[in-house]
Amino acid sequence: MCCGRRIASCCLRSKRHLFASGRTAHYRNRIMTSVKFLLKVTMRRHDLAAEVYHVREPQTVTVVLASDEVARVLSHAPGLQARAMLTTAYGCGLRGGEVTRLKVADIDAARHIIRIIESKGKKDRNVMLPPEVHVLLRQWWRERPTRHDAERAPTERWIFPGRGPDRPITRRQFLRYLKDAAAAAGNTKLVTLHTLRHSFATHMHEAGTDIRVIQVVLGHSSLATTARYTRVSTNIIANLESPIDRLPIQSAPEKRGGKQPKAKPARRKKAA
Repeated sequence: MCCGRRIASCCLRSKRHLFASGRTAHYRNRIMTSVKFLLKVTMRRHDLAAEVYHVREPQTVTVVLASDEVARVLSHAPGLQARAMLTTAYGCGLRGGEVTRLKVADIDAARHIIRIIESKGKKDRNVMLPPEVHVLLRQWWRERPTRHDAERAPTERWIFPGRGPDRPITRRQFLRYLKDAAAAAGNTKLVTLHTLRHSFATHMHEAGTDIRVIQVVLGHSSLATTARYTRVSTNIIANLESPIDRLPIQSAPEKRGGKQPKAKPARRKKAA
């Protein structure tokens, strides 16, 4: 019983420390999930686990780049490898880790698809292979470093190799490429590797692609996850017709230079 009180006291202090630290709600919920797993699964203290709760996370609008902004970022990529990786991420809607872990066997040029093996949730899926992405990948393949190719089977070689034979390029280096390209393009938005994926999905939705097709390409289990891109389709929102546009009212005349002078009444003609 005394041990349970100490555990409860530690959990309470941990929650107070998290709230006082100013961390985001997402970070606090991750910590609370770990604490709840410890109490409920490892220690079998369901009574204490019931006292652990999550805070509501703010529903923020995802940062999305416009088509011309994406084009500027891709054109300012620092080198062929960076441009091939960034173009693949946007052109196929891939996560950052999915791009870095691409292998030769994943590219099916005959069917114009890329196979994504054991991605998030250990799920496989197919995505499109656009001609522009295919051309860049072929160009990069002819120039990529090959010092570790002899240590791997031909179909298991990394398209974007890292420092060792068993490791591809890191996501940190990939993010550095994106930051450098965005800075060179004069982009002021806070961009991450997922920004390209968000932009891909938003632009497909604005082009009229069915939301369920986007769900399959992105690899989402729930349609609700994909439906959030309908909230950031700015082109669709900007072109919506407001009900006020259909009201039979006239716009008030614009006033220039202060008050407008009143119109003088017309003089009546005297009878003859």
